[in-house]
Amino acid sequence: MIQSSPNGSRTLSLPVIEEPGETAEQIAELQAEIRQLARSRNAVVLAHNYQRPEVQDVADYVGDSLGLSRQAAGTQADVIIFCGVHFMAETAAILSPRKRVLLPDLKAGCSLAATINADDVRRWKAEFPGYIAVGYVNTTAEVKAELDYCCTSGNVLDVIDAIPADQGILFLPDFFLGSHVRRMRPDRRIEVWMGECHVHKGIRPEVLNQARADYPEAEVLVHPECGCAGQLIYSMGLGEGNPEGLHITSTAGMIRKVTERPASQFIVATETGIMHRMKQVAPEKQFIAADPEAVCAFMKAITLPGVRDSLTLDRYHITVPADIAARARRAIDRMVALG
Repeated sequence: MIQSSPNGSRTLSLPVIEEPGETAEQIAELQAEIRQLARSRNAVVLAHNYQRPEVQDVADYVGDSLGLSRQAAGTQADVIIFCGVHFMAETAAILSPRKRVLLPDLKAGCSLAATINADDVRRWKAEFPGYIAVGYVNTTAEVKAELDYCCTSGNVLDVIDAIPADQGILFLPDFFLGSHVRRMRPDRRIEVWMGECHVHKGIRPEVLNQARADYPEAEVLVHPECGCAGQLIYSMGLGEGNPEGLHITSTAGMIRKVTERPASQFIVATETGIMHRMKQVAPEKQFIAADPEAVCAFMKAITLPGVRDSLTLDRYHITVPADIAARARRAIDRMVALG
């Protein structure tokens, strides 16, 4: 059963993606300034895999949502500069309540997180009493407070497997990731919310198929949030194509694959920012965007000047009310502990 929000779809206004106006020398100077400011404030800079290349390069740690959550939970820094989107900074604030968590730009929202709110979750749980609520980390703190478990695309199956086999599950908010879980665990009773990431939804099967035709020797890396993931699995079931070269996995899983697999070419079906890190860990290999337009304007709202100003001006401080944080912490701790 697929659920949509009773209030209808919710959308955020996409910020304009501004190209860096700095020269290579100015970028290096900004990065040096940020590192000095971070040292002076005992701050750690965390960046998601989808961030701008120059922002990733100045970070102390670059990773996926699960890795960033673990870093936030374990850091000894006084200040966390979170180069990601708002729900990620909220998660860091919940995991490190005594740290000062700063988000360099408040425009860094998330179209997927906007598809559900706490009232939606409560209504849905009332429709399915006794079901366990599992929510993707791409949700607000208020939504996490209504959950039993959080998960990421990297540990979602570990979370599902940790729940008793006879237990019904409500999975939210991503429809495509939920559908992937259903395919991988067909024996489980799983209801799925109809939310979506506008970037991953936009990676259409025909665009990916064209990339595969253009690069027939390339292996294919697909994020399970992509709408094309289901078609690929269906095609494999019909014996069309080589399953050996197809990998549906999280961003962290993609990074591992490009170092572990012998292939020299990879088609990448997720937000294009990840290819910067791929080139760093496997510089001898070629990476092709399944869709070159798969760019998240929310992620790209974070810029080097914004990071510098966040450190200098102490902005923007992300906090979560204590009662919501306490309830959300239970679900997040389970996510961090698994997988």
